Amino acid sequence: MRSYLVVANQTLGGEHLIARVRECLAAGPCRFHVLVPATPPSDHAWTEAEARALAQARLDSSLARFHKLGADVQGAVGDKDPMLAIEDILRTERFDEIILSTLPPGISKWLKKDLPRRVADRFGLPLTHLIGTPEPVLTRDEPDA
Repeated sequence: MRSYLVVANQTLGGEHLIARVRECLAAGPCRFHVLVPATPPSDHAWTEAEARALAQARLDSSLARFHKLGADVQGAVGDKDPMLAIEDILRTERFDEIILSTLPPGISKWLKKDLPRRVADRFGLPLTHLIGTPEPVLTRDEPDA
């Protein structure tokens, strides 16, 4: 059974990612682990607790969407630094591929830090890089539309 590590934050709810999950499911038995780095937005001052709560809300919403597709999925909120978050999960879990979803060039902090290349170089796993648009900010009290 193939195992995929999905790393995303603001783009986690995008159709581009759901399409990739469907492709993986169609290719054969697989499981997914969704990792949401608790990266705070840069448009205003946030506390670490608020950034983690937002990441958790996105994670909960994505787990529900993956389950609706029939995926075997679990997930976690990770360190605000995506490299550290990935490193932490790879200490205890094994994956066949990393699926990394970022915002488009120009607005993506992850792309400005060359995250896709750094992840591929550092961890030596096949990497699929997807680009999506930001999803609306969710809170724990809002239903998933």
